[in-house]
Amino acid sequence: MHRLSKVLLVCAFVCMTSACAQQKEPDQEKSAHEHAETFEPLTQPIKVQLMKRDGKETGFIEVSESASEGVDIRVAAQDLPPGLLAFHIHETGQCKRPDFESAGAHFNPEQKEHGFNNPKGHHAGDLPNIEVGADGKVDVIVNAPDVTLHKNSKFSLLDQDGSAFIIHEKQDDDLTNPSGNSGDRMVCGALSNDGKS
Repeated sequence: MHRLSKVLLVCAFVCMTSACAQQKEPDQEKSAHEHAETFEPLTQPIKVQLMKRDGKETGFIEVSESASEGVDIRVAAQDLPPGLLAFHIHETGQCKRPDFESAGAHFNPEQKEHGFNNPKGHHAGDLPNIEVGADGKVDVIVNAPDVTLHKNSKFSLLDQDGSAFIIHEKQDDDLTNPSGNSGDRMVCGALSNDGKS
């Protein structure tokens, strides 16, 4: 009788252990699935070719939804003058040479004034200056918190006429209308409303 009790006790323990293991498996699977989704990118970056006024390609931009806010813009370019240069998002996705005026004014859906230091500003398309190295190259990620790639928003870069990225020949003073005394448009990259360059 004593031996039978031991056998029953062992069987009960094995059954309980097995049941607990079965209950944990779905949770573990769910946890692994949630972990995978957490690190899955929201969108593939949209690649935009950059062109100089002479028509020569000089690099690219990659645009993607930011994990924090707005969009992240990677600027990778070469053959530029060293130092700080103004970098803006413009309202129309056209880069007609030689002056790129076809890109229109800064992207500004709320009709504000220019510059981070302007009490009436800033444009949604205003971005920090980028710094080009002594070798004429830049590869940096800039966050644009006031814009999106969601087409149903008035802040979308993928609106009906698209948008453009412009690098100017001088740095932005972050104050003066309409573009911070940043000089001529030197480099342009067009983004159409279908997400193509």
